[in-house]
Amino acid sequence: MERTMCFPLVLLICSLSTAQLQSDNDIVPHHAESQGGEPTNVSEHQQTCPQDIHAVLREMSASLAEQRVETRHLQRENEAQTAKLELQKTELEKQKTELEKQKTEGDKLKQQLQVQAAELISVKARSNVTENQVEALRRDGEVKQVAFSASLLASGSGTIGPFNTETNLVFRYVFSNIGNAYNPNTGFFFAPVRGAYHFEFYIGAHGHSSLPACAALIKNSETVSRAHEHQTSGFGKSSNGATLLLEVGDVVFLRLCGNSRIFDNENHHNTFSGHLLFTM
Repeated sequence: MERTMCFPLVLLICSLSTAQLQSDNDIVPHHAESQGGEPTNVSEHQQTCPQDIHAVLREMSASLAEQRVETRHLQRENEAQTAKLELQKTELEKQKTELEKQKTEGDKLKQQLQVQAAELISVKARSNVTENQVEALRRDGEVKQVAFSASLLASGSGTIGPFNTETNLVFRYVFSNIGNAYNPNTGFFFAPVRGAYHFEFYIGAHGHSSLPACAALIKNSETVSRAHEHQTSGFGKSSNGATLLLEVGDVVFLRLCGNSRIFDNENHHNTFSGHLLFTM
């Protein structure tokens, strides 16, 4: 860059020198002869500057040719970098698509794990029948009277739900619990003896444009029946029930359906009841 900026300066100096020599050629010869008797050699100065100009022009041409080569080289490098960036962009798009696919699969797996976790709770609850219950059954030999009835809230009022997945319901207000087979802390009923049991449940909720009232009766991890009600205004109710043959330790409870809700207050709109019909 410094060399390129110097070329115009050299040309300017040479031009000024040529002009000065031509001016001196018209004036100086008379004075030169009168002073020293020998004429000044002006033609040598006039020849030197054109030679310098030609040399500078040749150097400029060589420099320009070198710059063209460097420019083509830089252009090729730029094209290579552009192609490389396009390739990297394509790879990033592929990675983004793969990450979105993995996220979707992860969300599905998360929902499956939530359902499995609820089932594990049921299995764990079934397997955690206390030694005291077992000993009591052994002492009594056979339980002849088993019955319970409970409502959702222990006190006050409130809406349960909605949740994305099915959620276990715990009926905390106990009307009766003959035989102590129902646990108001977990919402689980454990069969103390093998026999036929009858269960029924009632649910209710205020009307909503998109959310119904829905609950399911669950035996161990299997859905037995559902109660479903959906209206946009007022207060809607629904109920269902079933008679089941249970083995010792089988568990029965209720689950709130996904994306649904129920409402309870001191009027006990939501209840869960069951009793032993006979042993087998």
